[in-house]
Amino acid sequence: MLSGLLTALIGMGLERVVIRHLYRSAELFQLLATFGVMLIIQDLTLLAWGPADLTVSRPPWLRSFIDIAGIRFPAYDLALIAVSPAVLGLLLFLLMRTRFGVLVRACTENRDIAAALGVNQRTLSTVTFGLGAGLAGLGGALMLPDGSANLQIDLTVIVEAFVVVVIGGLGSVTGAFLASILIGELQTFGIILIPKATLVMMFLLMAVVLAVRPSGLLGTGQPQAVRQQRSQAAHPLPARVIHAGWTLIAAMAAAAPWLSPRWQSLATEMMIAANFAASLFLAMGPGGMISFGHAAWFGLGAYAAALSVTMLSAPLPVALVASVGIAGLTAAGFATAVIRLSGVYLAMLTLAFAQIVWAVATQWTWLSGGDDGILGLWPANPTVFFLLALGCTAACLWLINRTVNAPFGLALIAVRDDEARARSIGLSPEPLRIAAFSLSGATAGLAGGLFAFRTGSVFPSYASVAQSVDGLLMVLLGGLRSVADPIVGAIAYTGLHDLLLQMTSYWRLALGLLIIVTVRLFPDGLMAGWRRSLS
Repeated sequence: MLSGLLTALIGMGLERVVIRHLYRSAELFQLLATFGVMLIIQDLTLLAWGPADLTVSRPPWLRSFIDIAGIRFPAYDLALIAVSPAVLGLLLFLLMRTRFGVLVRACTENRDIAAALGVNQRTLSTVTFGLGAGLAGLGGALMLPDGSANLQIDLTVIVEAFVVVVIGGLGSVTGAFLASILIGELQTFGIILIPKATLVMMFLLMAVVLAVRPSGLLGTGQPQAVRQQRSQAAHPLPARVIHAGWTLIAAMAAAAPWLSPRWQSLATEMMIAANFAASLFLAMGPGGMISFGHAAWFGLGAYAAALSVTMLSAPLPVALVASVGIAGLTAAGFATAVIRLSGVYLAMLTLAFAQIVWAVATQWTWLSGGDDGILGLWPANPTVFFLLALGCTAACLWLINRTVNAPFGLALIAVRDDEARARSIGLSPEPLRIAAFSLSGATAGLAGGLFAFRTGSVFPSYASVAQSVDGLLMVLLGGLRSVADPIVGAIAYTGLHDLLLQMTSYWRLALGLLIIVTVRLFPDGLMAGWRRSLS
């Protein structure tokens, strides 16, 4: 109980200091700020308790067993079974039978009208955020006797929480409760019946539920699309920016023979990051298709390139073509299957697919090497590879910019902004979105292929949640208004990450603080803030 109260107070403080100032920003930038908070808390936890896992024993009065129909059940597990519906009942009573719940639901429906009626939204938001944080803290404390607290638990839990909410249906507390029970039972029996599928069981369940009920078990209708900036990428880059870009590329190519291996490696990493971020921008910006699992195409491209070399003895250029083809075709097939979904549900299905790719790469050791990875992919000549990566990145960025500002890109933006009006003038949204998603996946696959040769290896982590989060951070740091925005975000994020790794072992703390400061100062991205300063 004490842990729940403490986390509620911490949550209320974070809402007042960080989140409150971002309510008028797009939801994705609020997500960026909360990720910065997560990085800070992770390093503060490391400072306070060290890197070792922490465990807590069961209370003495709950260490016994209770006999039910001849079967002994741990008393603590039975207590947990009783606590869950009790918390659900109290939460439903609070939301449905009290004035506080009425105000919360009113603000959820329409914040502006609620404010016009005199509702104190600041206090209400703080209390609501604190309540959510307190429940999360209570859940963490209750699971501790059956598990352990570690520094990696945050990302794992947040992914599972997203899945539970989406399966249950956005806005439905009862739906989330039913979804959690379904997932728990499925994983419990899955460990016994299909042990090799336990890594993806939860995500397969989500895919099946959304295929049958696109709004979740108890959700009502499709959710509103995630709010973003309008007029994203509606205008081509100024000629001076394009000329500056080509000049920089030419200068890097000319300086390649004189760059040290470290600078060549860092510059290559930045180029790959810019390629990956720009590919995600194409889907998120003009396409309006939020992806939480863009690492799927990155990982597929990396494995396609690696297997082309190790199994077919293909030269490096052919391996990169394979990474583009495999990732692009897989993205096209995925988009064709799920294109009728939008908003958070589409985002979560991309996450599910990425987790499936990660699980296959982890468990199919005969093909992928599993956690040992595929090694020995170093290019013969680092300088030649640097020039090849530079050329591939330049070509991809040119293609994405050209696509966004061509009639195809303008039609895609029109579909994103008002699908009904776009249909009325003869545009067909589905083929446009499938084509954009396929190109996005293909260019992300090329980034993955280049990354495989830069590191000389491929591991399942290339398709992990952390890789997808890195892509989101790059795009959101730069902004979503033009192709230049994610490029700037990728270079800034990669450079800061590399610099902080060298400066301090608590780089997550420093990076999280920088992310929060950046979002506060530039709530719609670095490039948007720079444009405002020039106007």
